[in-house]
Order: sequence, then C-alpha cells, then structure tokens
Amino acid sequence: MSEPELKVFAGRNSKELAQRVCDEIGIEMGKARTTLFPDGEVITKLEDDVRGRDCFVVISTCEPVNDNLMELLVFCDCLRRASAKRITMVMPYYGYGRQDRKDEGRVPITAKLVANMITAARADRVLAIDLHAAQIQGFFDLPVDHLSAMPVFYEYFSSIREDLGDLCLVSPDVGNVKVAEKMANLLGADLAIINKRRITGETVEVGNLIGDVKGKTVLMFDDMISTGGTVVKAAELVAQEGATNVICAATHGVLAGAAIEKLSASPISRVVITDTIPSEHRAGPLLNKLTVLSVGELLGQAIKRIHDNESVSAMFRGTSQVKR
Repeated sequence: MSEPELKVFAGRNSKELAQRVCDEIGIEMGKARTTLFPDGEVITKLEDDVRGRDCFVVISTCEPVNDNLMELLVFCDCLRRASAKRITMVMPYYGYGRQDRKDEGRVPITAKLVANMITAARADRVLAIDLHAAQIQGFFDLPVDHLSAMPVFYEYFSSIREDLGDLCLVSPDVGNVKVAEKMANLLGADLAIINKRRITGETVEVGNLIGDVKGKTVLMFDDMISTGGTVVKAAELVAQEGATNVICAATHGVLAGAAIEKLSASPISRVVITDTIPSEHRAGPLLNKLTVLSVGELLGQAIKRIHDNESVSAMFRGTSQVKR
C-alpha cells in the first residue's frame, strides 16, 4: 500500500464495526488500548507506531455519549502527539446532532460545540453517516465527508423486493421526505408522508397521513430511532389506514429509554437498522423483529478512497440521497 501507511483504530464501543472496516480494506486493525482510571478519567495508549501515518479512528458518540465523546477527543490528542500525519475521526453516529439550532430562546447549539471541540483537538477531517441535519457539516472548519447508508438499505430491500409485494414508502416526518422518495423510486414503490409535531424529547403528536397505504406493505424510513415514539405512533396510524405489513428502517438504532419495549409491542413486524451503534447486545425482546445491516463495507470503501485521494461522492451516484 502506498505511503503514508493507512492505520484504522477503534474506540471501545466500535471494535466490531472497525474490524469489518479493516476486513473490507484488507489490513489489520491498529493496536491501541483505552482504559479508565479509578475516578473515571480516560487514557489511551497506542501500541503501534503512527509517525507519518494516515490514521482513522472509528468511534460512535452514542450512549454513554459524554464518555464516548471524551474518548474520541483523547484518542485524537494521542495520535497528534504521536506525530500522525493525518487524523480522520470516523463518527458513524454523531452524538448531539439533534441540537443543531436554537428552536427556542436560551438553549445551546451543542452540535456546533462538539464540532468546535473536535476541531480544537486538531483532527484533520471527519467522516460521518447520515447526520441528523446536513448543515452540521458547516459547523466544522475542516473537511467533512457525509456518507449515506442508502446503498446498504437498497441492497437489502432490493434482495427481498418480491416478498414485499405492493410497497409504499412512508416518511414519518416531512424532514425525511427526499430520502424516502429516493428509496421509493429505487424500489418502484409508492410514497406517503406523515406530519408530526414533537411535544417533548420523548413525546410526539402524529397528525395526518398524506397518501394511500390500504392493502400495502409500508416501509417507514428515517435517520434514527431514538425513543421509538415517532415510528410507533406512525405504525399505529398506517395500520389503522389499512396497511397489511409495517416495516421500520433507520440508519441509527439509538433505542433510548423504553424504545425496545415500545417497538416490541407495536404493529411493526420488522425493525431494520445498521451497526453505526452497537445494538444487538441490548435488544432483548426486540431480537425476533430486529435485522442489523453492516456499514463496515461502506466505511471501508470511503476510508480507502480518502487515503488514496479519490472521490468519495462517486460511491453514491445513482443510489444515494442524504437529508438536505
């Protein structure tokens, strides 16, 4: 492989995903050890030489968000002080991404604060998948490669397309309509939209259904499932409107609070997520409904292209649409 040598490291919560990335590239995972002091402080120790190397660190800033975010910053500082030539923070899931604007008075824009912290840690670039809002890219004063997981979902759903029958893509909110529309066009399906209003962080109010789902398989598409309130209420609505089968798909399986119990008791027959957040070990009663797709190949291809100074956007021609 051309110099500088490519190194891929993993945070404590992303070792399985990072291993899939390394398998796709055909390299061994970089050796590093992250431990905690008795008082909870994080320390990272590199066991590989990184001087002059092109280094990528895979860490999802998911629950526990603050611990994983601090590990990411410490890892970045460790690589910088070990004289890595370039450091790319690979954040399959970007924590605090929903706090991307001031939607009322006297609240922070924490997504911007996190971007400032990563920049201050002297990362060279960021690689993320399906940011909650595309404008988060502009919060960084360094290059951001924003990937879409759509090729991963398209490969899966196209392989079972005949089993789905008369299909209708449903966007649980108006913010994700373009993504749902793109997938509907790729799968040859109809499109419907649900308008919602968020009342609190855990409570949403689902309004009207725009479109016809009677007698159809409904595939609901969103960027994340957090507390499950949105998709469960949307599933109940489309079931009332005559949908015969309801499938929910989302890139990030946050599954916070009582989400697993809500989804298990809902009309949803299948929940399809990716491994941007490790979920299977805590899915419990949801396991019989859960399908986890891997973004390891997607990330591996992107990392290889970045390392070789090739176009990343070329990976998505004809199959992708990120939220705008």
